[in-house]
Amino acid sequence: MQSTDKRASPSIIILGLGAIAALLIVGGLIYRLQMTKEVDIEAEVLPSPITEEVMIEKSVIPEAEIPIAPVIEVSQEPPKIEPTPKTVLPNLNESDSFFRNRMGIMSSNTDLVRWLSVDDLLRRAASYLDGLSRGVILSKIFPLTQPTGSFTTHMDGETIWLNAGNYERYDITIEAIASIKMEALAQLFHIARPLIETSFSEMGYNARQMEGIILQAIDRVLSTPIIIEPIELTRESVLYQFADPELEALMPLQKQVLRTGPENTQKLQQQALALKNALLNP
Repeated sequence: MQSTDKRASPSIIILGLGAIAALLIVGGLIYRLQMTKEVDIEAEVLPSPITEEVMIEKSVIPEAEIPIAPVIEVSQEPPKIEPTPKTVLPNLNESDSFFRNRMGIMSSNTDLVRWLSVDDLLRRAASYLDGLSRGVILSKIFPLTQPTGSFTTHMDGETIWLNAGNYERYDITIEAIASIKMEALAQLFHIARPLIETSFSEMGYNARQMEGIILQAIDRVLSTPIIIEPIELTRESVLYQFADPELEALMPLQKQVLRTGPENTQKLQQQALALKNALLNP
């Protein structure tokens, strides 16, 4: 009777270690992907728990058409003034300074300048817009200015109310957005459309889907209700929620806009509407 050698061969041990290493690498990638999908929500006021399906849902991709900017016909007569040279677009990987310079012409707001100091600016903007179109804020991809001060509430008997003073915490961010000339931003879109299309194509979107995503992101802001009355909250655990079921059912993006207050919401919507009109009427 032959004896059985219970010692594992070196090849089996190497294969086992390789499998474990592969699992660790895959696990790390999944963790990093999950981290990039975080939603920018205050710790004190969170929406209802968001399922992973809501966070990454792409089953229905909007499509739309943003008209191409018309080409101005050139007269046959000799021009009296030298024609404006055609804009030469850089490579997508080298486009950060191009966009920073163009945005700097539109606004000199210091917070806006800081937002635009990140690398891979156009790719980040495309991912951020993709999130906004699905109603979420991907703060890890494109970090904006955090609200100043602390979140506060007050009690009236057993009723919890959101303090109106919280709205001022978002003034700096709203001022930065309001400083952008939206007509000029729409012109920049038409000038840089090939680069923007490339940024979205890297995420698997075609041109019509890109345009649908951009317009849907704008519409998410425009469809946020403006609440002038005091907002009641509930607190079943350590987190606050909106007492009004309709407000609590809003998308995370809309809840964040709502928390900026009625005046700031109106400013955001004015900017959003101006951008939409400028995009659709080049």
